[in-house]
Amino acid sequence: MKMTDKIKSWRNGIADDAREFRAEGAVTGFPWWRTALWLVGVYLLVVFLIGWYWTEEPPLFDVSENAAQRAERQVSGSTATATLITVIETLLEKRGGYLSNDIAPPGIWLDNLPNWEYGVIIQVRDFSKAMREAFSRSRSQSTEDGDLALAEPRLNFDHHSWVLPATESEYRAGISYLESYLARLADDNTGARFYPRADSLRYWLGTVETRLGSLSQRLSASVGQRRINMDQIDMDRQDTSGQAFEVNVKTPWLELDDVFYEARGTTWALVHLLKAVEVEFDEVLRKKNARVGLQQIIRELESSQEPVYSPMVLNGGGFGLLANHSLVMASYVSRANASIIDLRDLLDQG
Repeated sequence: MKMTDKIKSWRNGIADDAREFRAEGAVTGFPWWRTALWLVGVYLLVVFLIGWYWTEEPPLFDVSENAAQRAERQVSGSTATATLITVIETLLEKRGGYLSNDIAPPGIWLDNLPNWEYGVIIQVRDFSKAMREAFSRSRSQSTEDGDLALAEPRLNFDHHSWVLPATESEYRAGISYLESYLARLADDNTGARFYPRADSLRYWLGTVETRLGSLSQRLSASVGQRRINMDQIDMDRQDTSGQAFEVNVKTPWLELDDVFYEARGTTWALVHLLKAVEVEFDEVLRKKNARVGLQQIIRELESSQEPVYSPMVLNGGGFGLLANHSLVMASYVSRANASIIDLRDLLDQG
């Protein structure tokens, strides 16, 4: 057989194989499509399982035991400072780490834990501000503590920043300054002090009161309500019937779980901070007969940390067949807030 005949036979064989391959592909589909779909499915399953694992909220911890492990010597302020440090570290080191600034799956797809983190962050910022402006100063004209002055702005850094600098690096810098303050508290020669006075406790509780009041309103708006617009009440802005303006308030359906988990993070942080305050301000609370009131606040907030067994945040009517998780949370938050108002009144009495 000539060489040209062999080449033609080889070409014809290749053409026949190609036709058979196309015929099989028309029926069964190209194998690479099946492989790609299989890989995508496996990837999505793995990402889903990791995201599900990350969504578990951290448990509560014992503030006294935590302070004993962190502080070299138990002095005034050691429990509060150690508790604040551990709350921040838990924020950064829980399952999945810090999620609010994630830019890749599964973190970028999650919203419950980032909102939980935001609730914790707000309480961390408020407490660090109170430590800088009230707890660590003997009077309004005294000099603020250097470590606390450096820690507070770092804890107020943008919680969504991914890089240059990353939020985590700023928060860890804040932790390092708090640790320095904690170490200095144990040394009488460093000038670091913590003053458990009634007026400074009232200062911080006033901030907590406004935070919980706002959360309670947002949680209650899950079912929609007609409310008097308290922000616009003015004699010049009332209508001819003498009635103040009314507004329809309802949390959008897609934001229900956001508000709910922000409240969960807020109450989680407050349970620890209030327990630390109970230790630090024990003498003041006893003198004012306010210790039981503080313990009741803690009980209410601990109840808000019960496990959520539903796979989603339900939004049933107030007296409907289905549960409304937002209203349940609002009940605990409102009762705690009412008790805080009473506690501040007690602390203001002579």
